[in-house]
Amino acid sequence: MTKDEVFSEVRDIIADVLEQPDLKLDAGTRADDVDGWDSFNHINIVVAVESRFKIKINTAEIEELRNVGELVDLVERKVNKSKSS
Repeated sequence: MTKDEVFSEVRDIIADVLEQPDLKLDAGTRADDVDGWDSFNHINIVVAVESRFKIKINTAEIEELRNVGELVDLVERKVNKSKSS
């Protein structure tokens, strides 16, 4: 799966969880930049990403994420690693 494909899916998940279908995101977007992206919705986003991509993201990984781009990179690594295993 390419980074662009992962970004598109992650963007759709975030927009769906936050109920903002026209949400504009880029790699540098942080939770603080988006209305409604609070700690509760952050967990909902992570759970939805895990479900969609069939991966697990541990607490330490979640705490290290600073923006959408880092989430996309993490998902891409995990998805591509699981395919090669």
